[in-house]
Amino acid sequence: MNKFFTLLALVFLLSKASLAQSVVSFKSLGHADDAIYGMSGASSIYVKISPMVEMNGSKLVLYFEPSQALLKDHSFINIIINDKPAYSARLGADTIQKVILNLSRADLSPDHFLKIQIKTLLAISDDICKDLDNPAMWLKVKDYSYLSLVKNSKTGLSDVNISNCFDSKRAIVYPADPSLKDLKAVAWAYARLKRISGRKISVYEATAVPDSVKNYIQVGALGALPEDKRSLIKVSPQSKEGILYLSKSMSSSTDTITQMVNEKGVMVAHKSVATTSSPAEILFVSGGDDEGYEKAITALGNINILNSTFGDYLLIDAASNTHFKSIDENRSKLSLKQIGGSSDFLSGIGSLKSAYSFKNSDFNFTPKEVEIRFIGNYSGLSPGDRGYFNIYLNGLLISSEKLDASGKLNTSVTINRYQHHKYNTLEAEFRFFPSNGLCKNSFINFFGEIDAEKSYLESKNPFISSDLSFYQYPEAFNSGTTRIIVSKEYAKYAAGAIGEIIYELNNNINSNNFPEFAFSSDVPAGDLKKYNIIALLSKEDKLMGEFPDAPINFKENFRLYNAENNKAVYSLSDTTSNGLAQIFYGRSNNATLVLTATGTHISEALTAAARSITEQLSTLSSNVCVTDVNSNKYLFNINKSSENIEYVDTKSAITQFWEKYNLYILLGILVLILLSFLFVRSRVQRSQELYND
Repeated sequence: MNKFFTLLALVFLLSKASLAQSVVSFKSLGHADDAIYGMSGASSIYVKISPMVEMNGSKLVLYFEPSQALLKDHSFINIIINDKPAYSARLGADTIQKVILNLSRADLSPDHFLKIQIKTLLAISDDICKDLDNPAMWLKVKDYSYLSLVKNSKTGLSDVNISNCFDSKRAIVYPADPSLKDLKAVAWAYARLKRISGRKISVYEATAVPDSVKNYIQVGALGALPEDKRSLIKVSPQSKEGILYLSKSMSSSTDTITQMVNEKGVMVAHKSVATTSSPAEILFVSGGDDEGYEKAITALGNINILNSTFGDYLLIDAASNTHFKSIDENRSKLSLKQIGGSSDFLSGIGSLKSAYSFKNSDFNFTPKEVEIRFIGNYSGLSPGDRGYFNIYLNGLLISSEKLDASGKLNTSVTINRYQHHKYNTLEAEFRFFPSNGLCKNSFINFFGEIDAEKSYLESKNPFISSDLSFYQYPEAFNSGTTRIIVSKEYAKYAAGAIGEIIYELNNNINSNNFPEFAFSSDVPAGDLKKYNIIALLSKEDKLMGEFPDAPINFKENFRLYNAENNKAVYSLSDTTSNGLAQIFYGRSNNATLVLTATGTHISEALTAAARSITEQLSTLSSNVCVTDVNSNKYLFNINKSSENIEYVDTKSAITQFWEKYNLYILLGILVLILLSFLFVRSRVQRSQELYND
């Protein structure tokens, strides 16, 4: 009951706050209910704050649920904002507890992030040594906790500039008949937005932008922009000059606001109409001519240029991304610092963990074996103490060794390709148990620290197979030049899918994969051997016939079967809009990825296929992916000798007729045989009756 009224109160607060402030829940930021385990635990949340927000007057509202087993008056919660203590208290008696904190400009970091840390010290008994590793020790930070942010009414849009405007954008607009440069601009803008937020990015043709979308990036040559949009650009780029221009204004919108009002103990919904002002921002990516437009697109891929542009427009005379190249081109050895790790100082008792994450694509090739080496220091163990250093990969313990009196950590473990995935979580754990009777004093005596610069991951051997699979995507395209090829009739549908591809090719620690773009009609067949190829082709494209090594010939109708029960899983003639992707080695052993789509929703199907092949796949050998616009997905391993594929059009008309109607034909024959038997039997019986007479 307590929880129910708390939720009702929250709805009321949110509805009231929305009139004057923007409310951002933890759930909308991607943070579900976050459980903090153990005697002493912590959780951190980072929020990028828009320049449209005034921190003075904004609030942080936290809801948390402690374990029912805790001694509340012996348990504490601490909230730290921007590395400064903001709140500390014992836990209260309520099932769901609430903390409201006022925020200020001092709570923001220089890069405009709000860092929130929740730390706990929990107890179940009066003896902290007995509480060690008790599974009932937890506190859950609820996902309906929120930030109530005050809109900046003083400076308004003046604080918004090119360097910080990307954070708020979730959509890209492109011309209805896009050129190759338009597709390239969409792709790099898409990759930039998704890398910042990790959220879904929408793409729209210029003639189909919803009225509700007011904050977006618009790409296109100056002459291709709609007149009402071109008039917003107040600076004219010269010939061979690119431009990034941020148009800013305020727009009014009318919404229906629902407030939950307590009337005689009953929460009743009251609706009212409210008019609010919201920013309308359009970041234009264009140029004085094609050469200038190309320079603006190149600047989109250069994070240093974008992060240092503090004005509303940028004229670009020259642009280059060559400085993105790393000194270590092979990328076979990565320090923990390179993959985002830090040298955390850990102290206490029981389990002390540090977590890291890495992707196969962080290396220059798919690794067959990876050596994981940890180097660090810890307080030497006294006689009778028990200490261990454990390594976990994707939740599984892969190494454990005893700690000793030396205090020096230098250990490694080598994992094979069956142990690591496309995306991996690596955990290092100091586990310390003091000798009997010394538990309470050991909280301040034991420490451990991993050196993130000296510790590393090293790929020992590249994973080489006769058939390419999605497990090796995208790192199969890391070496050499990649060319993205598009059917002209697919150009208006391919923008979102190409954005996903460019994002994934550069979703690693060394973003430097800048593919070339071409229409399929302009690509000689011989060029398919010179580059890595990523092709988005219509089923009827002539170039589709130039991939003899492809697992499936998309030009012919086919059926795919489940190898276990021989049940048809997919047929190319399905009316449902489907995306199809296949990856393989080309004629010169070059990486090749081909995507196509069926049905009426081609854009959604292509984008679904591009997203599906980047996910954490459950198999190491899938080379064909079929997905629909509802995210249903099938993975197949198809080769020349596969028995789970059947081409329909290669069979004669008689064979197809027989396979379609064989059951009916056999049933008809059986009925005829039965009728014939009954007819003969009746004639025999009649003959016998005549003979007897």
